[in-house]
Amino acid sequence: MNNSPDPYAESVDPSVHCDDCEAVCCRLTVVLMPDDHVPEWLIDRTTHGMETLAKGEDGWCAAVDPNTFRCTIYEQRPAICRKFTMGSPGCREERAHWFGTTPFPTPIVLTCNDADAVTEAPGLKPATRG
Repeated sequence: MNNSPDPYAESVDPSVHCDDCEAVCCRLTVVLMPDDHVPEWLIDRTTHGMETLAKGEDGWCAAVDPNTFRCTIYEQRPAICRKFTMGSPGCREERAHWFGTTPFPTPIVLTCNDADAVTEAPGLKPATRG
């Protein structure tokens, strides 16, 4: 019997709840697998035959009720939706991106102590120190 801790389970933040979210995970592309059985009207097919859950014009999954942000096919939702764990690193990353708290992309600040090198570079001016 393996008693080692599950690093993924340990990385789930129990303070994160769907109740204070806007179903941002429902904006992700959901690729359907053969064992997924969703209503036909919710299936988009690419020219290459790949099936995904349809999205509305607003970018949300077409199965999401726009008034409640709840899944209208919860009992039939695809396996990938079932596996997307509330509070997981992926969940927290999507929420941070949606709510504008993602520190990425990190701004790059270039510094140079040689003012002559900076002034010789086309279009660059040396930084002034206050």
